[in-house]
Amino acid sequence: MKYIIHLTLLATISCAGVASENLQNLQLENVFDLEYANQLEMTHDAKTVYFVRNRMDIKSDRKVSNIWSVDSNSKQLQPLTSGVHMDYSPVLSPDETRLAFISTRDGSSQIYVKWLKTGAVAKISNLTKSPGSLHWAPDGKKLVFSQFVSSKVSSPVNLPGKPEGADWAKPAMFIDDVYYRADGGGYTKPGFNHFFAIDANGGNAQQLTSGDFNHGGSISFTDDGKSLYFSANRHNEYKLKPTNSEVYKLNLTNLEITQITDRVGPDNQPLVSPNGRYLAYTGYDDKRTNYENTQLYIRDLKSGDTSSLTADFDRSVGEIKWADNSKGVYFSYANEGQTVLAYQPRNGKRKIVTENIGSVSFGRPYSGGDFDISDDGEVAITLADTQRPSDVAIIKRGKTQRLTKLNDDALGNKKLAKVEEIWLKSNHDSLPIQGWIAYPPGFDSSKKYPLILEIHGGPVANYGPHFSAEVQLFAAKGSVVLYMNPRGSDSYGKEFAQTIHHNYPSNDFDDLMTGVDALIAKGFIDESKLFVTGGSGGGVLTAWIVGHTDRFAAAVVAKPVINWISFVLTADFYPFFADYWFPGKPWDHIEHYMKRSPISYVGNVKTPTMLLTGEADYRTPISETEQFYQALKLQGVDTAMVRIPDASHGITKRPSNLMAKVAYIQWWFDKHSK
Repeated sequence: MKYIIHLTLLATISCAGVASENLQNLQLENVFDLEYANQLEMTHDAKTVYFVRNRMDIKSDRKVSNIWSVDSNSKQLQPLTSGVHMDYSPVLSPDETRLAFISTRDGSSQIYVKWLKTGAVAKISNLTKSPGSLHWAPDGKKLVFSQFVSSKVSSPVNLPGKPEGADWAKPAMFIDDVYYRADGGGYTKPGFNHFFAIDANGGNAQQLTSGDFNHGGSISFTDDGKSLYFSANRHNEYKLKPTNSEVYKLNLTNLEITQITDRVGPDNQPLVSPNGRYLAYTGYDDKRTNYENTQLYIRDLKSGDTSSLTADFDRSVGEIKWADNSKGVYFSYANEGQTVLAYQPRNGKRKIVTENIGSVSFGRPYSGGDFDISDDGEVAITLADTQRPSDVAIIKRGKTQRLTKLNDDALGNKKLAKVEEIWLKSNHDSLPIQGWIAYPPGFDSSKKYPLILEIHGGPVANYGPHFSAEVQLFAAKGSVVLYMNPRGSDSYGKEFAQTIHHNYPSNDFDDLMTGVDALIAKGFIDESKLFVTGGSGGGVLTAWIVGHTDRFAAAVVAKPVINWISFVLTADFYPFFADYWFPGKPWDHIEHYMKRSPISYVGNVKTPTMLLTGEADYRTPISETEQFYQALKLQGVDTAMVRIPDASHGITKRPSNLMAKVAYIQWWFDKHSK
């Protein structure tokens, strides 16, 4: 990690003299022109990479996706599916003659199989609920997937006396479950997710698991195909201890389930080695902190010996894949805002394969990305940067080759913001803080520009050098945009992330203001035009900022938490929030909750502050937004509230909502430019 400020001389990056006259700034409607690749599936010989090609349909105002392939030598693209619907989750059969996938083409999510030699496609399922976690059995004869199974619950009250044909009000909704609504899904229906198997040539699905527990996520078969491993939380207290999952083994002959792991904490991603000898999985010992490093474990299935291969590694293990020779495991992890792929031998020192896995995030510059491994260790990755959303690339003999250029047509004639990395020392305690500056097209360091501080959510998450439609659109309107990873962000190790344990918000405020001061000191920021915005955890910090300083000309608080007590008692995942983000229940720690609540500092707010939230947000319910809006009105502060109809916490799931979000934020800032 670099501990010194290394802001590059800004005069050297001025693009005023190099921008072609025919280039245009990015516009809101250009959101519909963008594409990105994800969900990679590579053949054993690395000759072909299958991927999901995502685009935005302007007529339906929704993302649509189809499955394509690209030849790793000729770079020839070929569509496997087409249409204005969602095709996703492509998985190759063991002999690579067929590709199974999920599609919404007939109006509901169903399982399809494509025969790759003939091009024939068949729908093999007729399910009543959407399938997920699609996997081939080792012999290629069946597919295993997860599906929701409804439970029959009768109402405790039935009203008498309704005449035939009478038009009475809708019946009352009776709720007695811990989790009764979920962000993005609405009010939940009683039932559980279970695993099913279906013949690869079609037929009726057979339910494999039972009981009042949820089953889903990745699965892995034993080498003989007679059993499979999965992760689930099958403890009696699973509702109030939602992270305590274990690895289980399911016998496919008699459907008996055997528990493999046993500890307090999550155990996920079970993956049998190609030789059938070892089981890899990820997890950590739960200490009820806001963050712990996820570790990589290997279990010898003969001896039962289990050990962590990353106990000395101060980062969280992400997705895992075995090497074909079973001698080691590839895994991804986030490091300083970038996604890295490493190879970890069962015995020996790990090595970095690539530091260039590209994010598949679209609206804001969050890290992430996908990869796959061939039999001889060639690697397919999503490749992206600040100028382009994710493409498909392959790493052969250590060299990265881009195989697709999905956005050259959409962005090749656009003037985009150049993005520069910075490192700063926090004014609070000199803790090193990483950030990025997006410069507006035609930037001239001798001029003065508005500054937008854009803050990530989470709060344990991270931004990085990735494409962001929102950042690019703000910069296209002439603002310098600063985004940072203040303390509490991940990708910098456990200690850095845990600085906000039971301490959020706090000195992350100082980290962010350090970045603002550093840019002002460079001489190209108009101090009368400082603006701040952020969503979710970033909304919390934006509301906190306006309660602790009046330096900003205006603020937009998106989908925030304003009052931690009301949040814990209305959010969808409240057992987790109460136990991991706070020292105890709200009524036992009222002072602590309120000390960290932006509502406690509303009396200090002078900054014009607009709020923006989806009306169907059950993660940070819109009641939080309404509290702050009404408090600001009572305080006489210039405020407004923007409500996005039918939108959940992921406001920008529909492209027009991304446009609306950016447009309203820009309008508010323009209104309050002096």
